Amino acid sequence: MESIIRALDQTDWHALAEGMHAKGYALLPQLLDKNTCRQLIAGYDHADLYRKMIVMERYRFGLGEYKYFRYPLPPLLQAIRERVYPQLAPVANAWMAALNSDTRYPETLEALHQRCREQGQSLPAVLILKYGAGGHNTLHQDLYGDVFFPIQMVLFLDAPGSDYTGGEFVLTEQVPRAQSKAIVLQPQQGDALFFTTSFRPVKGSRGYYRANMKHGVSAVHQGRRHTLGIIFHDAGS
Repeated sequence: MESIIRALDQTDWHALAEGMHAKGYALLPQLLDKNTCRQLIAGYDHADLYRKMIVMERYRFGLGEYKYFRYPLPPLLQAIRERVYPQLAPVANAWMAALNSDTRYPETLEALHQRCREQGQSLPAVLILKYGAGGHNTLHQDLYGDVFFPIQMVLFLDAPGSDYTGGEFVLTEQVPRAQSKAIVLQPQQGDALFFTTSFRPVKGSRGYYRANMKHGVSAVHQGRRHTLGIIFHDAGS
């Protein structure tokens, strides 16, 4: 865990913020080593770590399954969440200012969670997802309640091309008076991807406008694909 925390401390957060401002997403390569990825995948079968399991096809979310962690989170996930949030809060606040919103996000994760608890949101929205052949995730947004943080993080635990094929990460961005734009990414094992939970500001000819975004996963052709989603706000259920 120390090497991962050290990597986060040494990250060029200014450059990452520039990517978030410019595109609504940014990649942090090779945050996790292969052994850590394997350990997180192995934990999928440890029922005591989780509060809830979702079989996606039951709800027409796609094909696959995911599990929400319970509190207390595993130490690594808690440390990542606490370390990363203060780096993203200034980006989120800049977005709110650009869109003339009164919403501002606190400096610490605990202060954000206090705000969540005041609105009845007290359950962790950190989850691990598993897809087999044919598995996919329909386009969606991870909001979970009235209080939500506009940036989230996903960790890629398998190697594309060897552990699975297909399964690209897909973002769509709404474009005014036009069809939505699709962005297709294939991060490598151990990479961390930051992206907007719901929307981002885009500069137009008359100032900034709110561009709504969704994310999903294209169909896995073969193999198994695991990812771990770190959402910073808590959920109500």
